[in-house]
Parts: sequence; C-alpha cells; structure tokens
Amino acid sequence: MPLALLALAIGAFGIGTTEFVIMGLLPEVAGDYGVSIPTAGYLVTGYALGVMFGAPLMTVLGTKISRKRMLMLLMGLFIVGNLLSALAPAFPVMLIGRIVASLAHGAFFGIGSVVAADLVTPDKKAGAIAMMFTGLTVANVVGVPLGTLVGQSVGWRMTFGIVAALGVVGLAGIARLVPDMPKAEGVHLRHELAAFKNVQVLLAMAMTVLGFGGVFAAITYIAPMMTHVAGFADGSVTWLLVLFGLGMVGGNLVGGRFADRALMPMLYVSLGALSVVLALFTLTAHDKLLSAITIALIGALGFATVPPLQKRVLDQAHAAPTLASAVNIGAFNLGNALSAWLGGLVIAAGLGYTAPNWVGAALAAGALALALVSAALERRAGEPGTVVAGGAPAEQRAAVHH
Repeated sequence: MPLALLALAIGAFGIGTTEFVIMGLLPEVAGDYGVSIPTAGYLVTGYALGVMFGAPLMTVLGTKISRKRMLMLLMGLFIVGNLLSALAPAFPVMLIGRIVASLAHGAFFGIGSVVAADLVTPDKKAGAIAMMFTGLTVANVVGVPLGTLVGQSVGWRMTFGIVAALGVVGLAGIARLVPDMPKAEGVHLRHELAAFKNVQVLLAMAMTVLGFGGVFAAITYIAPMMTHVAGFADGSVTWLLVLFGLGMVGGNLVGGRFADRALMPMLYVSLGALSVVLALFTLTAHDKLLSAITIALIGALGFATVPPLQKRVLDQAHAAPTLASAVNIGAFNLGNALSAWLGGLVIAAGLGYTAPNWVGAALAAGALALALVSAALERRAGEPGTVVAGGAPAEQRAAVHH
C-alpha cells in the first residue's frame, strides 16, 4: 500500500477523534459555559448536520481544483474549526467551530476514498479505502479514550488543541505524500449529479443508511443498556466502547480485504450476520460477558460493510464518483441520526433499553434486502439487449468486476 494512504489515515484519525470525543466531554463543556447537558448536546447534533450538508456542498465547491489541493483545503478547514472550538469564549462560538470542522468531514472521506482507490490497482481498491478508514476506527480505540482522559484531567480545550495539531500533521502528510492528481478532464458538476440518476448508486446509499443505522440504533443507547440491564458500573462503559472500537478496526480491515474478492457476497454475509447479532443482543444484554462479546461483534460486522459499500458507490458512479462518494459519507451520518431517533422512540414507548436492538436488526435486515434487490437488478441489466440506466444496451456499458 502506498505511503499516501498513511497521510489519509492520519487525517481520518483526527476527524474521527473530534467527531466522537465530544460525547465524553459534554459535562465539562456544559459546566464551563453554564449550559445544560441537552443544550451542550447541540455540539453533537450540529456536527452531524454539518457532515450531512457539508459533504455535497464542499465537494461541489471543489470540482474546479485538483483532489490533492481540495484535501489540503479540507484539512485546513478542519484545523480552523478545532482551534475555534479550543479557544471559543462562548458556547455559540464553540458550536460554530464544531460546524466549521464538520464541513470538512464528509468531503474528506468522499474525496479521500476516490484518491485512495486511484492509488492502487483495481484488485486492491476496497483494501485501500479500508486502510484510509482505519484511521477513523483507530480513533475510537485510541483517540477518543485518550482525548476524553486529557479533557477530564487537563481541560477539554487542550483536547481540541491536540486534535487541531493532528490536523496539521495530516495536512503536512497529504502535501508531502499524496501525488498530484488533477481532476478528471471533461467531468463537470452536471456529470457528478448525473450519477444520482443511477438506481444502483441510490440503492447503495440506501444500504449505507439502513446498514450503519442498524449499528447505531444499539450503540447510541449502550450506556443505559449496559448499566441498567447488564449490570455494569458507569465507569465500565468506556472500556466497552473500546471493545466496540477494536471490533470496528478488525471488521474494517476484513471488509476491505474480502470486498476486493467478492463485494456483494461480503455485503450479504456482513449485513445478514449483523441483523442476527443485533436481534440476539436483546438476550445477551442481560449477561456481562455475552454483552461484551456482542458489542465487539456489532463493531466488527458494522464496519465490515463500510469498505464494500463505499466501493459499491465508486463502482456504480465510476464516470464521476467524487460527489456520490461524499454524499455516501453523509448517508452514514443520516443512518446514525435516523436510528438514534427510532431507538429513542421505542424506549420512550416503554419497551425497555434493549428495544433499540430490534430496531437495529430490522434496519440491517432492510439493508440486506436492498443488497439482494441491487444484485438482481444488476444480473438483469447484464442480460444481452437489456437497457440499463442511461439508455444504453448492457453490452455497451463498461463492465465493473468485483
């Protein structure tokens, strides 16, 4: 794997750390600014919304420049946002800082996925994407716990200062290691938008929303589930989340490896197994050992879907993949928001803290159903004389081999 992937992974590590570390620092931030915990929670919501809307916006703005330069500008935006958060004199200013940092998130992973795939041979594209996303998964194992510890011990402003410094390292790495990759000639915004006319691109994004939504339906409410149902102490939630993060790291690497060999079968296995494990979590959540094992499995199976889903979008939007890739990153966050809302509804309805696991199982099963539909449509489109999206006979379309 090229060294340029290391630079992308460092940037991903910083972004993953700043996204999730705030959840462990909400009490400290709320106390410093004199706001309630729910009000401080807007720092999480604002970031997620910034990712959703920033991904397509920043990608469109970057269509006129090279991908390397755009990645550097995005890391610069990330650094500014985190510095603003670290130095913010008032809560609204910190919220602005969080939103500024979030604008870089979706476009960085979207454009970075395209760059990572272009750095390697076709049979290693999913593995290259997984290597970049390893930075995000390792952030949950190392960056978030350490950032929380620093924030609680020295002050939360120091945490965001360190994250900004990570951004500087990532920026330097991209400038030094990522080769100049000029934007594809003849590809304009209308070509990027045309990708969304492809039903396979839309199906892949819907799989992303439902599949990753299944993961966060359970993980969003992991603290009350583990303390009230499994019987863990409050302080145990941190290491349980580390287990989840370790599962993410392993699943991401395995997903990237096998997606290059058999992309759709990898999705069938991971989504099907994820649905089963989430359903079983309603039972295993009552036992400490079994619940810990299940949490690690959810992380592994959930992130095993990420490289194949991202590569699926790149394959289906191969003529102009940048915007579609970035929007798919937004789809992960849409899945997070949707599943958290649905999980809250079933808890509020009095169904108990394990009820979100059933929601997650249903969402993952829905993603599996869409994967089967997508494959069936692809087989049908491959039949001689069949007209595919764009009006061209299937035999005239460039074949994409998995």
